[in-house]
Amino acid sequence: MDSILTSAKSWLTDFFDPEIKKEIQHLIDKDSEGLKESFYKDLEFGTGGMRGIMGVGTNRINKYTLGKNTQGLSNYLNQTYGDEEVKVVIAYDCRHNSDTLAKTVAEVFSANGIKVFLFSELRTTPELSFAVKYLNCHAGIVLTASHNPPEYNGYKVYWTDGGQIVPPQDGEIIAEINSLSFEDIKFKANETLIELIDKEVDEVFFEASVNNGSFNAKGKDDFKIVFTSLHGTSITAIPEVLKRAGYKNVTVIEEQAEPDGNFPTVKSPNPEEPEALSMAIQKAEEIGADMVVGTDPDSDRLGIAVRNSEGIIELLNGNQTMVLMTKFLLEKYKQKGFKGNEFIATTIVSTPMMEQMAKAYGVEFKTALTGFKWIGKMIKDFPDSQFIGGGEESFGYMVGDFVRDKDAVTSTLLACEIAADAKANGSSFYEELINAYVDYGLYKEKLISLTKKGISGAEEIKQMLIDFKENPVKSVQGSKVVWIEDYNTSVAKNVQTGEEKTINLPKSNVLIYETEDGTRIAARPSGTEPKVKFYISTNAKLDKAADYKSVNSQLEAKLDGIQSELNL
Repeated sequence: MDSILTSAKSWLTDFFDPEIKKEIQHLIDKDSEGLKESFYKDLEFGTGGMRGIMGVGTNRINKYTLGKNTQGLSNYLNQTYGDEEVKVVIAYDCRHNSDTLAKTVAEVFSANGIKVFLFSELRTTPELSFAVKYLNCHAGIVLTASHNPPEYNGYKVYWTDGGQIVPPQDGEIIAEINSLSFEDIKFKANETLIELIDKEVDEVFFEASVNNGSFNAKGKDDFKIVFTSLHGTSITAIPEVLKRAGYKNVTVIEEQAEPDGNFPTVKSPNPEEPEALSMAIQKAEEIGADMVVGTDPDSDRLGIAVRNSEGIIELLNGNQTMVLMTKFLLEKYKQKGFKGNEFIATTIVSTPMMEQMAKAYGVEFKTALTGFKWIGKMIKDFPDSQFIGGGEESFGYMVGDFVRDKDAVTSTLLACEIAADAKANGSSFYEELINAYVDYGLYKEKLISLTKKGISGAEEIKQMLIDFKENPVKSVQGSKVVWIEDYNTSVAKNVQTGEEKTINLPKSNVLIYETEDGTRIAARPSGTEPKVKFYISTNAKLDKAADYKSVNSQLEAKLDGIQSELNL
């Protein structure tokens, strides 16, 4: 506790604002637990940025923790590109304080002689990624906490290619930030270096989204969409992109259209949660809509619900939408003629069905650690290869490479194109998904996410993962474990033969078991929330579409059995 008190008292100097000092003095005098949570560690600038609860202290998001990030990044940019005019672009979402924090970040950059393009109002993360390249910037920042609860905010950093920072830049930037004290932050703005931007970038981004996500689908006039932005930024882009692509029957959920950091109509603004889309699904049932789309606050994730074989609106998961979007894009490329350099990509905890499709179409399949920055890095690392599309199980997808992060704007349009075209041809999005299962096998996944908050929660997560590794699973539902992939040691071991393979990905706290029947179980801590996540994937052959219901039920029962067996 002495070190915590020392850290807190260092914030009582004249460098810090009077209201900040007042709050800290209150914590010291009256709230020892709050003091501990605010100062027991430094909020880490991770390999993609920073996310945390807003408030005072070293373990919170505030003008000083973000100011230090920005000062370190400014130093690094000036050291790296000092012989040219350094430029950055900044966007922010609907979170509390996002606009004021974005202004503070802009001021620190400008105080360091860096030209800043600052969006005048909230904008989507994919537009920020796009703007980095469009404006020829050296870096981009977006102030967002994605789908975290209202008390959170965050700071994500993008590099010259429009993708999130990756090695070696991430480690070098972190080292620069960690070398600084708060007193090193230059807060005095050079306002002449800050330029507000809006419609000019919007126009080219909308045009690029339509160009990349539209495939001249039939049946647009007869296709009804219900859209909800869940109080987030996508209201600034998706309705307009759909309109420009020719969709006229778009119903926006007005109660959720107003950007609001409290997210008053949902428990969580996360399209992965069925409850988040309940209002939109209800509206879809009322008006007979074909599809529901909902996006998270910064518009990089999308949730889709479509009518199933019984005509009932059903929420799909991220693996399902990713599979069908990728299959559609592969088919379009095939019709034009493959050139032999195409690839699709996903992450190590997403459905193995993506690899089966890549094999069937004869294109390269690449897999990455969790996080879209790694997919963006693939595009940069293989400039002679053509990225078709790819995604991850957590409701993120990217169409082509004009945006270098998951992009709910273009992906929404792509989903509508697939569904409208299918309906015009007497099918549906859902039926096309089942047809894909017939072609490549029915893969079914389940995510078990356990929240463990605070200091004790972090220790509990750490111990759970140690236990999962030190007490290895030997069989799952009667199927023996064959491979254990340990991404911490970069070794995949066949426990039956003793064969070992090197995992050629950066080290990460992930452990994956694979059994004889192709069942996979992965465990990892979340990089953005106080959670530990277990991903289970299993599969079965599907001979014909008519068998889908029974085979799907069998796999559901198997997933439940695995969860019970693992005591999760």
